[in-house]
Amino acid sequence: MTSPLSRRSFIGKSTATAAIATTAASLHHRLNAAEERGGLKGRVNHSVCKWCYPKIDLEDFCVAGQEIGLTSVDLMQPSDMKVLKKHGLTCAMVSNPTIEGLGGKKLGGIERAWNRVEHHDKLVEAYTAQIDAVAAVGLVNLIYFSGNRDGLADELGIENCAKGLKRIMKHAEAKNVTISMELLNSKVNHPDYQCDKSAWGVELCKAIGSDNFKLLYAIYHKQIMEGDVIATIRASHPYFSHYHTGGVPGRNEIDDSQELNYPAIMQAVVATGFKGFVAQEFIPKREDKIDSLNQGVRICDV
Repeated sequence: MTSPLSRRSFIGKSTATAAIATTAASLHHRLNAAEERGGLKGRVNHSVCKWCYPKIDLEDFCVAGQEIGLTSVDLMQPSDMKVLKKHGLTCAMVSNPTIEGLGGKKLGGIERAWNRVEHHDKLVEAYTAQIDAVAAVGLVNLIYFSGNRDGLADELGIENCAKGLKRIMKHAEAKNVTISMELLNSKVNHPDYQCDKSAWGVELCKAIGSDNFKLLYAIYHKQIMEGDVIATIRASHPYFSHYHTGGVPGRNEIDDSQELNYPAIMQAVVATGFKGFVAQEFIPKREDKIDSLNQGVRICDV
């Protein structure tokens, strides 16, 4: 018969062994998770738009993003760089400033911006300051919007945008800041937005004639408006400074629940020699939103 002492000794050793095994299993799980979230191929620079994750604290989001392999968080303000830099991250596309215009309406956002000459003086003021702030924290890309048509002909919209933007381009060039007009859709998300077609944006780039003026090619938006995503990338990539993702329809996860073939799209982007950033800009539906982000990054990591 086993003595009480030896039984207690056996139980103690067994408990310790179990604890070690549990710790080892936990460590193994964490290492596997880290490996799954690391090991990116290095041909795509990955970013993400924070606005898609409103309930996650920025500090926590930066920690999770770095573990996944992100090197940037998009559409932040220069004042956010203190937190981003703390976690070894940058902001590959800085958000726009806004300023109060006539009647107290905000200018510089999606609906009221550069396609109206009456907005130009205020916008020049706001964006000159924003360019300075962007350059001061070592960033290089700043987003702009056209504004809504509101009955304005597309040709005049290009003319007006070019007229206003030319007033700040020398300053942007001197500060090494690239201005990127975002291509959005006017069919689902932003009714009446003027810069809703790639061809319109390319013509604006040509009218401005500066290497520091480009387009933000939002894949989700362009699939809705015109399709031909890969063909457009191949034909017009010199005008694209940045890319955003998103599942169609719904703007959710970019996996096989939607219609776009993101690995093929990313292969086309890489084949152009693109060295900028691709930012995830889908709104995750799953409970584990960071897992959805990790999946999106890995789908795009070709």
